[in-house]
Amino acid sequence: MNCVVIPAYRAAGSILAVIEGVGPEIELIVVVDDGCPEGTGVIVANRCNDPRVVTLMHGANQGVGGAFLTGMRYAIARGADIIIKIDADGQMDPAQVPALMHPIASGQADYVKGDRFFFLTNSASMPPVRRFGNLALSFLAKLSSGYWTIMDPTNGFFAIHGRVAELLDDERIARRFFFETDLLFHLGLIRAKVVEFPMRASYGNEASNLRVSQELGPFLAGHLRNTTRRILYHYFFRDLSLASLQLVAGSALFLFGLVFGLYHWWAAPLDQSVPTGTIMIAALTFLIGFQLVLSFLNYDISASPREPLHPFLAKGWQARKAASEPEKADESAEPLRRKA
Repeated sequence: MNCVVIPAYRAAGSILAVIEGVGPEIELIVVVDDGCPEGTGVIVANRCNDPRVVTLMHGANQGVGGAFLTGMRYAIARGADIIIKIDADGQMDPAQVPALMHPIASGQADYVKGDRFFFLTNSASMPPVRRFGNLALSFLAKLSSGYWTIMDPTNGFFAIHGRVAELLDDERIARRFFFETDLLFHLGLIRAKVVEFPMRASYGNEASNLRVSQELGPFLAGHLRNTTRRILYHYFFRDLSLASLQLVAGSALFLFGLVFGLYHWWAAPLDQSVPTGTIMIAALTFLIGFQLVLSFLNYDISASPREPLHPFLAKGWQARKAASEPEKADESAEPLRRKA
């Protein structure tokens, strides 16, 4: 069974058109009203007659990530094989869903995400703030997730295999605007294969809920935290390889050469030149350290997951875990029944 999850917040004017565009390849549509002040969930429950639609309600706003994770858990419980996220603002064309699902359905990937930068016309039509923000964050996302081929880390149009979704520690995934990038990090921890799907997006007059000045700090802190966790986990806790030694030795030599050279350059009297030996020590340690760090990055790039994970996973892992370890039901999301 294929399922679409639509997080909904301030989307009363667009949600019905988005649902109407979802094709017959989808058997279940889960709309999660994330504490919407416009009552998007109520509108769907009362005015949408599509039998595939289930509406879940959050009592309080949890962010786009929190809304999707609620829908994802529901989809897993219903036995969904592929779970697709579509935003409720109409920027994502539901007609592209079959192509988005294809790499997963054919066993080529565990997670497929949209790439708005593949088509140059997309980049030109994207608002400058969004274009600059995505490009600036792209390198940080590569470093923190380990997926060096991705180009659009904040894209919210994606599909994930249900068995892979079961493995995610969803309690630790960011709930708000860092969600898509943090999800990539957690996928990297379980070595899921990620591919990108060239997509077209339309940008109308809708207002974004993202406030760059408020989210810049959390984004940078999140990338720094995830980069540190990923490197420690993959290169020191899970495995210890030549790349681990290259990183340690390279970082130490690079920093020593930089600090040593700057100190002697700053401390040298204006009427005296720095001794040649001092310059050589600073230059050699700096360059050797830089080369070792580059070697580590080359290894890290080549170590990106290449094989899909879901063909080797047994279906129902999460259900068996829930049966053996009963948990308190999630009271923050309640299904809203359609009026007769």
